[in-house]
Amino acid sequence: MSVVKINVLAVPAEQRETLEKRFASRAHAVEGSDGFEWFELLRPVEGTDTYLVYTRWRDEESFQAWMEGPMKSAHQGGATEGERPKPAASGSTLWSFEVVQQAGPKG
Repeated sequence: MSVVKINVLAVPAEQRETLEKRFASRAHAVEGSDGFEWFELLRPVEGTDTYLVYTRWRDEESFQAWMEGPMKSAHQGGATEGERPKPAASGSTLWSFEVVQQAGPKG
């Protein structure tokens, strides 16, 4: 079954719009990756400053190939250190899960 990766991002209130715009401008960057199955950016509603970046992959190897190739290139962007924009998140943690059960709507 699939693997799920959730990047947990601490984003101060004044950086929320910046983070969302950056993800929107990178829309579709991951969709063509071999083994990619799903993406969601989840905005906190109340009680936290934590965004969740949810991705689902066919297997761990597909995720690692994306991390070492397209993701790494996208985050480096060919810019020198002085040209890179300041990160919108103040912290990041990666959670990993294996899908052991799943269900969709009936009908």
